[in-house]
Parts: sequence; C-alpha cells; structure tokens
Amino acid sequence: MQKFTKLTDEMLVAAYAEGNNEAFDALLKRHEIRIFNYIFNIVKNKDVADDIFQETFVKAITTIKQGRYTDSGKFSAWITRIAHNLIIDYFRQAKSENTVSADQEDADVLNRRELAEENIEDMLVTSQIHTDVKRIIGSLPEAQREVLDMRFYRNMSFKEIADATGVSINTALGRMRYAVLNMRRIASEKNIVLTR
Repeated sequence: MQKFTKLTDEMLVAAYAEGNNEAFDALLKRHEIRIFNYIFNIVKNKDVADDIFQETFVKAITTIKQGRYTDSGKFSAWITRIAHNLIIDYFRQAKSENTVSADQEDADVLNRRELAEENIEDMLVTSQIHTDVKRIIGSLPEAQREVLDMRFYRNMSFKEIADATGVSINTALGRMRYAVLNMRRIASEKNIVLTR
C-alpha cells in the first residue's frame, strides 16, 4: 500500500482499471473521510450516510471497471459528484414516500396500507418472499453468501466485512455487487417475484 501513496488519483484509477485492486484501496483510503463527512453533513444520519458512502464507491468501481471513467484529472470532484447525486436521489425518494396530498378528494390520509395491520394474504406473500430469498441466497457462491449475511442480517459495514473476512473493502464491495446481480439473474430465470 505504501508504494501507492505517491501516485496521483488518476494513476491509481488507471492501475485499478488494469486490475490492481490495491490501487482502489489506496483511493478509498485517500478519500473516505472527506466523502463520508460530506455525505453525513448533509443527511445527518450515520446509517444513511454509511449506505450512501458505500453506494458511492460501488458506483465508482462499476464505472471504472466498465471503462466509462473519463480522465479529467479531477477524481476527487468526480467521486464527490457521485455522492452528491446519490444524496439527491435519497432525498427525492424520501420525499415521494412521505408525500400524500390531502387536497385530493379520494385521498384518505389515514387509510394507507403501511398504517394497516398486515392481513393473512400479506403475511403469506411476505413469508413466500422470505422463503424464495433464502433459497436464492443458498444457491450463491459461499463468499457472496457470507457478504450478504454480514451486510443485511448482521448489519455490518463494508469495512467491518472486509476486516472480518480478511479481504480488501474493494473485494467485499465486489462480492456484494455480484451477489445482487446473481440474485436478480436467478430470480429472473426461475420467474420468482421478490416484491409484493
């Protein structure tokens, strides 16, 4: 890792694009505190900030690996812009989930599904979804299953997952990405619907 400290961000991006995972770890280490603080100062919630931070670097990994990163000499500005766009998406989504117009005559503010107790049909559908998800997870490679379990069932951050499994954060993020892609593929192949 020491050899990377003298390299510019663009050199590290180029090295990572050529397959050197340590180069991305160096980029992450160089920018993680600033990016996390930038996100946290806006969203004011550590869990949300963690999620957006991790999604920021997953997007960066994906963009670089797909060869879509354009070398403008400003990696720092680029990664901040990704974080900023994800923050905007988060607030848009939160706003749309929480907005109900009482001006509409047919809108009964208190007659909303999320405020109602779950009926037997909902319980059966939820139970079936959980069973399907467990079956799909069971068919994933062990490394991907392990990351999913740690992230979603034990609520561990990617840094904690990386430390616990003895891999780089980049590898942990990559395993999560492939786990999600594989789950989507398996669900699609078997015509499994994972939403109500």
